[in-house]
Amino acid sequence: MSGQQSPFDIGLEKGEANYKGLSPLSFLKRSAHVYPQKVAVIHGARQYTYAQFNERCRRLASALAARGIGPGDTVSILAPNIPEMLECHYAVPMLGAVLNAINIRLDATTVAFILEHGEAKAVLIDKQFSSVMAEALSQINASPLVVDIDDALAPDGASIGETDYENFIAGGDPDFAWESPEDEWTTIALNYTSGTTGNPKGVLYHHRGAYLNAIGNAMTMGVTAQSRYLWTLPMFHCNGWTFTWGVTAVGGTHVCLRDVDPAKIFPLIEEHKVTHMCGAPVVLTALIHAPEDVKRRVDHTIDIATGGAAPPSAVIAGMEALGFRVTHLYGMTECYGPSTVCVTQPGWEDLPLEERSLLMARQGVNYMTLEDQAILDPDTMQPVPADGETMGELMLKGNTVMKGYLKNPEATEAALRGDWLHTGDLGVMHPDGYIEIKDRSKDIIISGGENISSLEVEEALYRHPEVMEAAVVAAPHEKWGETPCAFVALKPDGASVSERDIIDYCRENMAHYKCPTKVVFGDLPKTSTGKIQKFVLRERVGNA
Repeated sequence: MSGQQSPFDIGLEKGEANYKGLSPLSFLKRSAHVYPQKVAVIHGARQYTYAQFNERCRRLASALAARGIGPGDTVSILAPNIPEMLECHYAVPMLGAVLNAINIRLDATTVAFILEHGEAKAVLIDKQFSSVMAEALSQINASPLVVDIDDALAPDGASIGETDYENFIAGGDPDFAWESPEDEWTTIALNYTSGTTGNPKGVLYHHRGAYLNAIGNAMTMGVTAQSRYLWTLPMFHCNGWTFTWGVTAVGGTHVCLRDVDPAKIFPLIEEHKVTHMCGAPVVLTALIHAPEDVKRRVDHTIDIATGGAAPPSAVIAGMEALGFRVTHLYGMTECYGPSTVCVTQPGWEDLPLEERSLLMARQGVNYMTLEDQAILDPDTMQPVPADGETMGELMLKGNTVMKGYLKNPEATEAALRGDWLHTGDLGVMHPDGYIEIKDRSKDIIISGGENISSLEVEEALYRHPEVMEAAVVAAPHEKWGETPCAFVALKPDGASVSERDIIDYCRENMAHYKCPTKVVFGDLPKTSTGKIQKFVLRERVGNA
């Protein structure tokens, strides 16, 4: 029947009555209708119902539209987990515009690159970070609209915008009419990731993927209308792993949190009966090792999802003792955050902790909303044996894989070659179909859930006047999981340079979380062609 129309399609057309592109904007519309008086957002003494949340988002969209922001324009925001950040996740795409949530830990030079590369037409800035944004804006040629966010819970900061957020949205229309994009492939968000080069790559999400991954999160973690989600995961990171949309989808309550501090987390859990959280392993460790006068066991089970390094048995035991149930997820910026989950099988709960933790360390199976995952030989693109030993590359495909990288067709083609997303992570397939990552093929360091490019750190090291050669690898760290370790060969006249000198130099020239925590001086191992052998350095770090 090649070239012929199926008899099931003859005379039938897609129309408004039977087809609509998927968009997470529909979640807010529905929850505002179903739960108008239910508390949607909590932040300190501030609380908004779903009706008010919807109104504030429409006001912001209207105000931005009045300043010329429209389809295809980029709106950037530098802010922690506050209601205004959450509102941008709806107001900006209501205009067909693209949300660019920026990592609050970045230095001004990187922020400037993001603003210029993403062509930001408007910038919203929490005043705590106004000095960084002011310096970033001074480094670019464009003059975007700048709006200050004056949060009562924020430290003092200078006003750098032409108006403040509340006055800005006060002039907006609470009944602003918006439409979901005609094409669900329309870009909804632009997120920057470190990648393997000095400059970050701009990952593009579409409305369909955001909708599906948000639903996948809610289903995987059991988020419902009765759930109260505490924002311990940054909303700037993969749009909060799309929980920004997923919690709203089911009519749950967002409990905002500026700082990931156990002294704030435990009281919020008790006060608001928090049911769900997410965070990097460093968050779990911080809760377990909180001071005794801060730490407390809650009287209800809290589901907490973690990504990055697999949680060791001590962390699982420590969290369970506090009343938390840990779920291990895997994902990356290129796939909207979580894409695989280590689904607990019947009987695991009866196993000894050490044995159970080994099973929970696996990255598991694909999300219901991800089409497929596989461990493939990257050269032949054929599956490796499911023997738990043969290494291959983890690859993903489906609607929750990025559109591609902004203005970077070569990197996009490389990442999506062979109709799979190449994660760069090396792993095995177990006989039961569960995947387990063994190593990273990219030289990315994951510290406290943040990606750090080793090449970016090396570039900074090479700018030091006394550094001749440098290489950076990941070193285990008790608190952050791993941090950069720098191996440095000094110039002949640089013998007086100390480890502290190198670290301080890096801290002056890049975001502090990217800086080495350890520096080892000496000649660097090389191949016969002069290439530095990083695998040797990794072995040294592992044996240190």
